[in-house]
Amino acid sequence: MQFDDYDPENFYDELFEAKGVPRPDSIPLINRINSLSPEEVRRRQQAAQIALFKMGVTFNVYSDNQGTERIIPFDIIPRIVSADEWATLEKGLEQRIYALNLFLADIYDEQKILRDCIIPTEIVYSASGFLKPCMGLKPPGGVWCHVTGTDLVRDRAGQWYVLEDNLRCPSGVSYVLENRRVMKSTFPLVFDTMQIQPVEEYPSHLLETLLNLAPSHMPDPTVVVLTPGIYNSAYFEHSFLAQQMGVELVEGRDLVVADGYLQMRTTKGLKRVDVIYRRIDDIFIDPKAFRPDSLLGVPGLMDVYRAGKVALANALGTGVADDKVIYSYVPALIRYYLNEEPILANVPTYLCWEPQQQSHVLANLDSLVVKAADESGGYGMLIGPTATPAERSEFADRIKADPRKYIAQPTLSLSRVPTLVEDCIEGRHVDLRPYILYGKKIYISPGGLTRVALRKGSLVVNSSQGGGSKDTWVVCRKG
Repeated sequence: MQFDDYDPENFYDELFEAKGVPRPDSIPLINRINSLSPEEVRRRQQAAQIALFKMGVTFNVYSDNQGTERIIPFDIIPRIVSADEWATLEKGLEQRIYALNLFLADIYDEQKILRDCIIPTEIVYSASGFLKPCMGLKPPGGVWCHVTGTDLVRDRAGQWYVLEDNLRCPSGVSYVLENRRVMKSTFPLVFDTMQIQPVEEYPSHLLETLLNLAPSHMPDPTVVVLTPGIYNSAYFEHSFLAQQMGVELVEGRDLVVADGYLQMRTTKGLKRVDVIYRRIDDIFIDPKAFRPDSLLGVPGLMDVYRAGKVALANALGTGVADDKVIYSYVPALIRYYLNEEPILANVPTYLCWEPQQQSHVLANLDSLVVKAADESGGYGMLIGPTATPAERSEFADRIKADPRKYIAQPTLSLSRVPTLVEDCIEGRHVDLRPYILYGKKIYISPGGLTRVALRKGSLVVNSSQGGGSKDTWVVCRKG
């Protein structure tokens, strides 16, 4: 029996209530894995990894000179979420996206929330993602955040928390789709016996969301995916999604502003582009409006965008809502804009720019996680309990030098999922990134990307930091 020695220990385990006691929704999966020999389980794990390799499911890790292509590690033991629990998460995510969208529309227009002193003006204006050239923009339908990846975690008690919001260019959904394809061939009998909600519809929903941005009178709008190029860490995903949607994958050099419109160079001449799914950060997208040294964007694109002659997903300027200091105010945003209590809680957060909270952080660096407000991917972070005294001292100096740039949070005991580790099964910590599309209505792909910290005891799940991924099953009970 594969799970005879598996012990959830003192953590919340996504598949087991206690040692030898599977959660009800995971029983068919546990029984199926237990029916296989250890050699067969290892064979299926190897087959799954080889299949992903052959499909080209890769990411890039940046070195000093160029990106180094790697296969993201994948584990065949999935994470399971009950349909009832997922329904609550969906409601909470919808609520959060509505509030964040209203916040973006407000701060780039009337700024009522600043006048009402719900969030300090200097906090918004000092956010690296706040772009003054975006003031007065009116995205189609009033939607700013068309594609969002919201990171969720569970603590030791099983309580869900929002860890962070990703509203610029959230990545990882291609792994969700390819992981599912591999899992269906790995455990076909389990898929036949369990009601697992499908994820394969995401590309069609994404295309529908993008087409919805084009003017209604346009019979056949042209949509493109704009990528920085092959050395970007998520280039596989850019090409994968373009292929799945049946649209062109382009780089900035393929586009030009001509006759007041954005045009794509083709073998038959210039062709108008109506909607861009951008996978380029805001400040690189137009060297005339933002960074003049950018070679990735299109000169003049901002003028065409402001004139309403091309649509962008996500809208420019959404990065301000990614800021981890502004994240701490999202519960207040929900109350302010929606007059509702937040369904999903934030992780308790200390703001280092507030003197009293900074003093608490500096005195407790050995028990806190410190994050840079404008970093992602596991960079710019200190995990206090595992850091050396020298590392904690360095971060203390950073905080004192630029307190606005840092937040701190308690070190959560993240939930775990059984994971194949060499010849045995051990618990590894995970988070969850669901993907939310905001078009005429909100669509949330069932489940999302479960990222797993493969190193024993590690809480860092990012692929760039040695993490891997698992399939996420939202399961309805039969009968």
